Amino acid sequence: MTDHVSPGRAVRRRRRAVLLAAGVLLPLPVLAGCADDDGGGASGLAQDIAAAPRGRVANGGTVRWAVDALPSTLNAFHTDADAATYRVTGAVLPSLFTLDRSGTPQRNADYLTAADLTTREPRQVVVYKLNPKARWSDGRPIGAADFVAQWKALRGTDHAYWTARNSGYDRIAKVEQGAGPHEVKVTFAKPYADWRALFTPLYPQSVMVGADAFNDGARDRLPVTAGPFAVGDRNSDDGTLTLERDRHWWGAPAKLDRLELRAVPRGKRADALSSGDVDVAEVDAAVAKKIDDVGGAAPAGVPKSVHAGNTGAQPGAGQDAADQEPAPRGAVAADAVRAQAAARGSEAARAEARAAAVARTLRGYAVRRALQPAYTQLALNGGSGPLSDDRVRRAVARAIDRQALADTVLKPLRLPATPLGSHLLLSGQEGYADHSDAVGGTDTDAAKTLLADAGWRTGRSTPGSPQPAQGDAQAGHGGAPGDTAAGGRERAGEQIAAQAPAVKKDGKPLTLRFVVPDGPASAELRTVSHRIATMLSRIGIATAVQKVADDSYLQDHIEAGDYDLALYSWPGTAYPSTDARPVYAKPQPAPDGSLSVGQNYTRVGSDRVDQLFDQAVSDLDPKAAREALNKADARIWASAGSIPLYQRPELVATKKSLVNIGSFGFAAPRFQDIGYAK
Repeated sequence: MTDHVSPGRAVRRRRRAVLLAAGVLLPLPVLAGCADDDGGGASGLAQDIAAAPRGRVANGGTVRWAVDALPSTLNAFHTDADAATYRVTGAVLPSLFTLDRSGTPQRNADYLTAADLTTREPRQVVVYKLNPKARWSDGRPIGAADFVAQWKALRGTDHAYWTARNSGYDRIAKVEQGAGPHEVKVTFAKPYADWRALFTPLYPQSVMVGADAFNDGARDRLPVTAGPFAVGDRNSDDGTLTLERDRHWWGAPAKLDRLELRAVPRGKRADALSSGDVDVAEVDAAVAKKIDDVGGAAPAGVPKSVHAGNTGAQPGAGQDAADQEPAPRGAVAADAVRAQAAARGSEAARAEARAAAVARTLRGYAVRRALQPAYTQLALNGGSGPLSDDRVRRAVARAIDRQALADTVLKPLRLPATPLGSHLLLSGQEGYADHSDAVGGTDTDAAKTLLADAGWRTGRSTPGSPQPAQGDAQAGHGGAPGDTAAGGRERAGEQIAAQAPAVKKDGKPLTLRFVVPDGPASAELRTVSHRIATMLSRIGIATAVQKVADDSYLQDHIEAGDYDLALYSWPGTAYPSTDARPVYAKPQPAPDGSLSVGQNYTRVGSDRVDQLFDQAVSDLDPKAAREALNKADARIWASAGSIPLYQRPELVATKKSLVNIGSFGFAAPRFQDIGYAK
């Protein structure tokens, strides 16, 4: 039976999109108010945004905010929605519930005066009481018609709508106006514990009322909005999308005149910051270090060594050409040497001046740092090969020192280096618990015992078998056929040989293929992959590390199951019962005989885990739902299909004059409070 990831557009249904090498996150469509700063960049566990009260924020100005690309659509529920889509919708559309920095949903008073679960039996009923001031920019009050249109578009019964997800909407029986014009009553056919996730963002009826409008009507523009900003001009030539302060907004007015989203690929962020072309940009560790290094230094001058090549008295210096004596014989060569030295000195001086100008520009930025609401995991493909045996997967898990990996990534960034203990919640979220003991801690002896139980045992070396590595890596032939180093391309693969005696079954050594992305922003993942490979070598497992192109990493390898080991990340969520289920659901046979894995790219699942997710999402008692999730997480750990390693760092360079912006963690921006300090 071959693997199958749902056909056509369903392949892209990623409410919790995979974070690839560059750490590109498809954020949850939520908006949260800014909380007080929790101690600055060094401590920034949950958030680091240079928080300031509105009274200390100046009116006016523009902020240029780097995004990876301009949004493919402004419809957050469309299959083409991306990170920039959510950046826009958070500023221009209603979010009924927002997340605080601990990832807890909070009612958004700009849109709701109340939202209550009023009835549990015989059917769940939720009543939304809308802020009477809440209106669309065309003057129409936000009301039941908008809720009805969004429910019908997203409930999954009409496949003409190119929807990215239907979870929750498919459990609604009806949506109707409540007791008054500002009330909306939602009745559920099946209980839905995550009801606060629904209707955020909320779209005007005009976007949801028909499949054509839904699919293509909001590609480049949103003429009707309801937020502190409205969608302005889009210039695809220079890669900008402008959001203008909305004069129709009834809440606290935006401090900025405009927000300008600028398409700046990750590899060009350093240049954009060095030239001062953007005000805010998420950066990698190397760029953050560059900013940190110049942050406290005085502007660099031109060193004496640069002047040295241009200080010797030149023939005729200070004289008119007519008064100069002819150069003596033999002096022509000396003049040429001095001229060349002067030219070199001038070029060096220009280079030094450019470097000094870059340093002065970078001193205008601060690096805001927090733990991103996303985690990096080691994925073990249980669909085929040696890792289809859960004993081998658990052996790999027991060989990994997760603390050492967290230290490698987070300590240099001055962030808390604590391994993540849950697949479903992040540290600091309500209900978080560490269930990693279900698989066990680092123990090489236990790992070797598990391998032996699975038939992988040590034996005498034979010619051609892997030998102990001299260091972390050595050249090998683990790459894909046809890959070469020609034309300056990176070596396709590296073989990390077993340091301990190699384990074998039927005379064949155990070698796992570790696929990693090779892009310039993937250095962190490659470093982690090599450390993992070295850890595995200590229990007799050799590793073939294969570098592949970023743009093919997800579709051609992770989704297709073309790997043994891989590193990728999932966003955290306030609604794990809904959002995490497709990631860990047991793969099911498809009608064509293939195996439908959905988003479970490790191909490891069980009926019991599925049942626990179903119980959690249907139980309206928060305590009981949390207990079901805890049981599910422990079973996911025990199956060792994926090993959470650490929460990802979130590094954002911002102009030092900006406030209420930076590394938001779980909490998305409160756009109306962003601005320049008075």
